[in-house]
Amino acid sequence: MTQTEKALSFRALHQRVGAFIIPNPWDMGTARLLAHLGFEALATTSAGFAASLGRRDYNVDRDEVMAHIATIAAATPLPVSADLENGFGDEPEFVAETIGLAAAAGVVGGSIEDSTRDASEPIYEFEHAVDRVRAAAEAARALSFPFTLTARCENYLAGRTDINDTIKRLQAYQEAGADVLYAPGLATKDDIAAVVSSVDRPVNVLVGLPGVDWSRDELAAMGVKRISIGSGLARAAFSAFFRAASEMREQGTFTFAEGTMFLSEFGKMFPE
Repeated sequence: MTQTEKALSFRALHQRVGAFIIPNPWDMGTARLLAHLGFEALATTSAGFAASLGRRDYNVDRDEVMAHIATIAAATPLPVSADLENGFGDEPEFVAETIGLAAAAGVVGGSIEDSTRDASEPIYEFEHAVDRVRAAAEAARALSFPFTLTARCENYLAGRTDINDTIKRLQAYQEAGADVLYAPGLATKDDIAAVVSSVDRPVNVLVGLPGVDWSRDELAAMGVKRISIGSGLARAAFSAFFRAASEMREQGTFTFAEGTMFLSEFGKMFPE
């Protein structure tokens, strides 16, 4: 499947009735496992990838991320959207360059956050944030295929639980050219419904956080189009690993192996 075909397939997922789940692998093996299970698209996770390198989130540079998303994009025939953090730079021109690099790496979509990574001022000033999305959208439109740009408002993850400002920003990002809108951290049905009703672009919702356990059908009924898990799968895997290793170290037992797949079954999920 060509990159254009993948891009069109990805766009179509956002246009059909209901919601789809876009899970987040962190390496080639997990990407292939998800494809084997029948998911229709994948998204990378900055936190999951950083953990696989033994680092905290946002401690991986742009060159490393581009190499990583190229690996994920090549792992399966599925369309892949990349977690591009805040574009790895403050200025709109740098964000636009990041979009071009991501497309060259083989992905057909990507997200840009309005988080500054500065604890004293965690969210970009409104007009600057909009300019960054606009630059990303212009870079996406200049490509030879329909790159799906997701604009993220990080208010809630930064502790700014202001639904009015969040909606104001998402509406502005929509007007600036974003194809999908995303405010990770929304934790009530009322907030999700308010966001969905305030925009006319597909809305992505993050699940897998404590207390956020709605089903796909429940979210679809709210008008959500795309459901992502972020670092959820990576956290589940690392948690299981930690529990197993702790059992061996502290108790000298191996009950963690009960219920795990045999190696022969595990191998069947990967191509020859």
